[in-house]
Amino acid sequence: MSCVDCLALRTDPEYGQVIRKMRSHGNMTFSHPDSFPRIRTVGLDGLLISFADTMAEPPNRAALAFLSAIDSLDWEGVIETSASLASAYIRFDPLRLTHTEINERVEQVLRQQDWYHAPLPAGRRLWHVPTVYGGELAPQLDEAAAAAGLSAPEAIRRLSETRVRVLTIGFAPGQPYLGPLGPEFNIPRLKELTPMVPEGALVLAISQFVLFSGPTPTGWRHVGQTAFRCFRPEAEQSFALRPGDEMQFLPVSAAELEDIRAKDGDGSGGATCEELPG
Repeated sequence: MSCVDCLALRTDPEYGQVIRKMRSHGNMTFSHPDSFPRIRTVGLDGLLISFADTMAEPPNRAALAFLSAIDSLDWEGVIETSASLASAYIRFDPLRLTHTEINERVEQVLRQQDWYHAPLPAGRRLWHVPTVYGGELAPQLDEAAAAAGLSAPEAIRRLSETRVRVLTIGFAPGQPYLGPLGPEFNIPRLKELTPMVPEGALVLAISQFVLFSGPTPTGWRHVGQTAFRCFRPEAEQSFALRPGDEMQFLPVSAAELEDIRAKDGDGSGGATCEELPG
């Protein structure tokens, strides 16, 4: 298990189930059972609303859309909210909002529509990020391509043409889990950790990317390198990305990325950004 997974298991009680299910299935198809959505208590002051126990586009869509609806209601007594790969979390003050009251409110919102097919929240953005695939800057691209049954050029083509969603942010400040990628990229993590990859590293496993917000060891394969800074503590908005945003990692040469770094003054790493229709 990678360091990414270790911390995610501590911060999201369902993440371990998601990872194990994704590891055992060769595709990302999804059919939610009647037992979902499911509401569970988390400690004295939290609710976890789960839309699946496997990672796929519909439950992630449901989690993001449902959480946006909850936030728009601005309930007195709600302290914070967040979304994970397939769940939404609500933390509340039990002295101002009882468990019974918030459960009833949540159930009422859940009944309002089919959240698995709900529109994604407004205000999402599409980022195009210059990325070096393979070579000295991303040395595990060839290995990942072989594990996916592809040549390196074909793997780069598929990865760079895929728009991935910011499924959730976690493990480190501003750091996104991105996907889903095609089922051919449902490849396992490395058996041994890579001791360190740099900030801006694009790593791959289990049909997902992670774009690292800082230097870290990892068991995911380092397939791309960007100059994009996910965490910008000097900025007014320190997290560059939001759940629901989309990203596309466009191939550039190592020389082009070096030139981008030299001219980069805001941490965007040459990325362009546009609003997505609501």
